[in-house]
Amino acid sequence: MNKTTAIITAGALGLTFSGTLMAADDYITLASTTSTENSGLFDAILPAFTEETGIDVHVVAVGTGQAFEIGRRGDADSLLVHDTVGEEKFVAEGYATERLNVMYNDFVIVGPSDDPAGISDSETVIDAMQRIAESESPFASRGDDSGTNRAELRLWEDAGVTPQGEWYRELGSGMGPTLNTAAGMDAYAMTDRATWVAFDNPQNLTLLFEGDEALFNQYGSLLLSAERHPHLKHDLAAQWHEWLVSEQGQQAIADFEVDGQQLFFPNAE
Repeated sequence: MNKTTAIITAGALGLTFSGTLMAADDYITLASTTSTENSGLFDAILPAFTEETGIDVHVVAVGTGQAFEIGRRGDADSLLVHDTVGEEKFVAEGYATERLNVMYNDFVIVGPSDDPAGISDSETVIDAMQRIAESESPFASRGDDSGTNRAELRLWEDAGVTPQGEWYRELGSGMGPTLNTAAGMDAYAMTDRATWVAFDNPQNLTLLFEGDEALFNQYGSLLLSAERHPHLKHDLAAQWHEWLVSEQGQQAIADFEVDGQQLFFPNAE
């Protein structure tokens, strides 16, 4: 068998090379958010983790609510999500044994450049949400129980608004498709900054509101319970969990940029 044939055969068997031949099961399944995937973060940091540990990471990019469900079923080895309240509940319910802060960025409100609701003049995000509702300007919501959707719904509640009617569109889709829909219908939308910066189809959309402390967006890693799901790859998942908060992992996150802009800020304690 020549060298080329050996490589093709290894690829067909699901093997990967990282200096030495790795076992076919030296990988973990990570349920994470569409924002970490769409922004390109994983493409940037996963090679460094694999090179250091020999462990591949297979990412399932879904909304945070779906990631929790995957974790509850035992269909992923690790979670990296962004809903601190939900994460703490997940630990309290016994599905995970540890939650660690990994990084943060923020949410922003984007919308048509002519800003019919006038949110660019708002002093707070609550005021911005109220202006959108009062003017019944089109708003595209992910509507998918993601971390972004959960944060958006909390803001509507804080604003004293029950979003409903023709102006409020619940799409049930990820962040990228939601932004595409918002661009197509000249609607407002709430998005994480990372996905917005990496988004390449803004059309008439522009960033209209940012900077309120209420838009803080924390990401956390969850170490799943071996007692609840003994079949998972807990040893490998623990290496990923610990690498994310290590000096090397935190530096890899800090080094990730799009168009010269840092999108995630490491804050492991």
